[in-house]
Amino acid sequence: MAEHYLPDNLPTHIQHYIDGKKVDSVGGETFDVLDPVSNSNYATAAAGQKADIDLAVAAATKAFNDGPWPRMKPRERARVLNKIADAVEAQEGRLAELETFDSGLPITQARGQALRAAENFRFFADLIVAQFDDAMKVPGAQINYVNRKPIGVAGLITPWNTPFMLESWKLAPALASGCTVVLKPAEFTPLSASLWATIFEEAGLPHGVFNLVNGLGEEAGDALVKHPDVPLISFTGETTTGQTIFRNAATSLKGLSMELGGKSPCVVFADADLDAAIDSALFGVFSLNGERCTAGSRILVERSIYDEFCEKYAARARNIVVGDPHDPKTEVGALVHPEHYNKVMSYVEIGKSEGRLLAGGGRPEGLETGNYVAPTVFADVKPDARIFQEEIFGPVVAITPFENDDEALALANGVKYGLAAYIWTQNLTRAHNFAQNVEAGMVWLNSHNVRDLRTPFGGVKASGLGHEGGFRSIDFYTDQQAVHITLGPVHTPKFGASAAN
Repeated sequence: MAEHYLPDNLPTHIQHYIDGKKVDSVGGETFDVLDPVSNSNYATAAAGQKADIDLAVAAATKAFNDGPWPRMKPRERARVLNKIADAVEAQEGRLAELETFDSGLPITQARGQALRAAENFRFFADLIVAQFDDAMKVPGAQINYVNRKPIGVAGLITPWNTPFMLESWKLAPALASGCTVVLKPAEFTPLSASLWATIFEEAGLPHGVFNLVNGLGEEAGDALVKHPDVPLISFTGETTTGQTIFRNAATSLKGLSMELGGKSPCVVFADADLDAAIDSALFGVFSLNGERCTAGSRILVERSIYDEFCEKYAARARNIVVGDPHDPKTEVGALVHPEHYNKVMSYVEIGKSEGRLLAGGGRPEGLETGNYVAPTVFADVKPDARIFQEEIFGPVVAITPFENDDEALALANGVKYGLAAYIWTQNLTRAHNFAQNVEAGMVWLNSHNVRDLRTPFGGVKASGLGHEGGFRSIDFYTDQQAVHITLGPVHTPKFGASAAN
């Protein structure tokens, strides 16, 4: 096996960033950080506790109440956001290298994440400058207008899959809106998040506007969710964690935006462009190592093309290049952490009794160490199977046949999740009717996962609460205060006037 790749100048200790300073935990707590290829610890990170969250929230609150950021004109904030985007683009190579090392994502896919992160900041810089608020008029009687105000300190809790890019999805609209933030990145992948501090400082973001506390979800994340001075929580992650956050946020009636798990269907009808559907269905579940919330991890195929689809799909899956994430030829790298690797492998074993194994099914040959799982394909999977119902979050896919449109829809909707759906058919009427009836927050027709940043992003059922994306993100981080003015005489019923006579 090739020698393990180590990026230059790797930190051995990762700190919090609070009020413009890099600091350790008040109590000195730390946790180990490992890379998923060697599974050896390369650094320690400060493990945030309630005391550290309290300091971060205090800094963010002071920056919101007394600092310039919420009071700057949109154009002034947009200039800072564009400088942030410039800095992210300038560091694309370094960002991708660190992200790949820390998460196991293939390097070619990590490069795309850095550019997408920069685009998020440019997009919201443009949006706040072009934004206007509503005014409603009744001529000669009244005028009503909307005054949009940033809400306050936003708590941002982000996942370990494509961490830097997903952090930008929350940071960009929160900062654009004039909020201050406390970011709690995933404990498995703290490395790329540590770059934000330098990027923001060099772009001119005032101290205290951005704060970062590393740590475990049940410690730092829990303290952030429960903090009385944090009115907003945006969370991306697993559904049961989302349910816990929902319960803990209830006491303070916090605003919540949560993008949770998925078990998205990819529905292939007999009239589909089969080659295009196979390309998309492969990319949809095996890109990002299968660790993607919108993965099309259930493929539903019309019976008349089922055997052909399975044969072609499995042949391609067996040919996918699994290996060192830093190798540009690699298509599937190493899963993020041994804990997650064990979870995915347990589902692979379950699948062997629930479906017909067509590809993969274990560790690839020649990769004896590291969290590597061969792209795994199960066919003939029944709708009550665990690998059909439960989110695996790895390079594992279940293929199930259907006879007609009604059965396809029942199968597509027959899970607790509802994040995304992919539909392949040349029949325009069927495509639109199916899209409107499928229980999914996002639908792609004859397309893989490409999204315009102006569109809503979010799920239904167990896949989330609320939507972000475009103006919906700005809506989440701002209060819309209605101001009413009467023009002309005020006609108010004169309560109590007759009693005086």
